[in-house]
Amino acid sequence: MELNGKKVLVFGAGISGIGAVCLLEKKGASVVLYDGKESLKKEEVRKKLPEDSRAEIIIGELPKAMLNAVDLLVMSPGIPVDTPVVTAFREHHIPVWGEIELAYRVGSGTVLAITGTNGKTTTTALLGHIMKAWSDNVFVAGNIGVPYTSVALNTDKDSYIVAEVSSFQLETIDTFAPKVSAVLNIAKDHLNRHHTMEEYIRVKERIVENQSFKDVCVLNYEDEVLRAFGKNIVPQVLFFSSLRTLNRGVYLENDQIILKMEQEEIPIAKTEELKLLGRHNYENVMAAVAMAYSTGVPIEIIRSAVREFEAVEHRIEYVTEKNGVAYYNDSKATNPEAAIQGIQAMNRPTLLIGGGYDKGADYDEWLWTFENKVRYLVLIGQTREKIAKAAHECGFESIILADSLKEAVSVCAVKAHPGDAVLLSPACASWGQFDNYEQRGKLFKEFVHSL
Repeated sequence: MELNGKKVLVFGAGISGIGAVCLLEKKGASVVLYDGKESLKKEEVRKKLPEDSRAEIIIGELPKAMLNAVDLLVMSPGIPVDTPVVTAFREHHIPVWGEIELAYRVGSGTVLAITGTNGKTTTTALLGHIMKAWSDNVFVAGNIGVPYTSVALNTDKDSYIVAEVSSFQLETIDTFAPKVSAVLNIAKDHLNRHHTMEEYIRVKERIVENQSFKDVCVLNYEDEVLRAFGKNIVPQVLFFSSLRTLNRGVYLENDQIILKMEQEEIPIAKTEELKLLGRHNYENVMAAVAMAYSTGVPIEIIRSAVREFEAVEHRIEYVTEKNGVAYYNDSKATNPEAAIQGIQAMNRPTLLIGGGYDKGADYDEWLWTFENKVRYLVLIGQTREKIAKAAHECGFESIILADSLKEAVSVCAVKAHPGDAVLLSPACASWGQFDNYEQRGKLFKEFVHSL
């Protein structure tokens, strides 16, 4: 679709929506920015836009006349696709794109896209680090915090776009076709949005929908859903595994990450050489190695880059040590599966801070991983009673309820012994108490440093 002269409605006034408005206006479109939150003020939304923006802003109820006035609807990922407004546009046969689809159509270059329930941000950042060691024309964008729409116009045919893509973003793709894709793992998450596990899996698997037989999809061999998925897709499949050797792919053997292609075994790095903790992070490294190799990055550059790379902020991030107690920020663990990885990465007795917004998750599997590792579970947020009840049923009794994150940090500081760790790994979303997991993690670090 030629965007110049078209009237486009952008649904959602967050960071993705603002990025879409800016991109559309630069392409000559007439833009209406709409958000259904009546608590928003037009003047505050206007401040987020460039001074020369001519976008119309509508807050609250969308006039029905808009259905006949616009040529395209661009959705922010936070908007469910079954929202009545979106349904109405589709019934009027008006194209509905997500911001990822918009950026892909406008931009150029080679797209390397990563999805999965957990590990996306670390893998995206690591792959971006590897690619930047090879090329000076690399953009790291998507769900990692930099909207793809904000960099699309800066790309050219020689660019590499490393994109973290969420299930919410994959719901609204149309032509989006990465040269190399990866699905890291599949675990129960976002069922309040996707309703069923089957739908969540279907949406995640859309990442390969437009790939050709010349493209590559990197998959986790140890995930049963993905192992089966890899048998019936168009792109070439390259597996990685942390539990077994592979005839072809990337695997972990005796603390050594190895890339095997045909008859050649290529050592990449020993786990002790990495600055990342935990098996899940070794899987992230393997996925990034597979994607970089599939893109043509020389092995020596890959080796050097993975050894240099440091943990992403908010993902099992070492904060500091106070009175012999190590503090770790794992605020990015917004579901039980991610939080399990945080616990498994700890190598000392741990006081765990959990709880937050309820996404309808089941916490039993997370709780069973505590074994002898967790000395105290300190709970905050909307889910604290729900998790406490589940913990009691699992036989875990060392539970403390706190009214705030600040109080939780203080309680842990009092209860911790030298040689312990305090880990913020909530297993829940941050909404309700915080704007996002980044704010939650930054506040945790502030509270720790102020002890």
